[in-house]
Amino acid sequence: MKDNAKITAQEALEKLKVGNAEYISAEQSMGDISPAVRKRTCDNGQEPYAIIISCSDSRVIPESIFSAGIGDLFVIRVAGNVMDNHQLGSVEYAMSHLNCKLVVVLGHTCCGAVNAAVHHDPDGHIKYITDAIRRAIRGETDDYKACRLNVEQSVRIIEGSLGISPESDAKVVGAVYHIDTGEVEFI
Repeated sequence: MKDNAKITAQEALEKLKVGNAEYISAEQSMGDISPAVRKRTCDNGQEPYAIIISCSDSRVIPESIFSAGIGDLFVIRVAGNVMDNHQLGSVEYAMSHLNCKLVVVLGHTCCGAVNAAVHHDPDGHIKYITDAIRRAIRGETDDYKACRLNVEQSVRIIEGSLGISPESDAKVVGAVYHIDTGEVEFI
């Protein structure tokens, strides 16, 4: 088996697609969470093959969605999968120190943060999240389309902030997780 630290962005994307196909029909988690893998990652550190920026929604569990185990994914979770300097710092760390080549921004259907940005006007600290989503969706009122626009905005922020171009060996892709079917739609 290839070391996760040496995997290309395209190989990582294929692993995610295969893992999601397994997840769709699974009854239990498919990832390796064994005592052996816990010991190995404790002793030798982590070597995730992909970075996933996902919403904090409790129905969106990247390790399960992609049939991944301990040490396979570097997951950053924030409501509405919005990007700011904290999330960018985490992505930068995983790319530069853990040698991850693939970043996936994973939005999802039935997102409460997107719904709040489209249909409500929250206050308090939630407003930071909904304001960022509103800038990304530019007045879109369809929740699914707004979700995609929000994902695409986060992809652009990551690429621009971290200097990831089409010529780079790193890749940033957007995706939408469909809560009802379990399918990940890569966009």
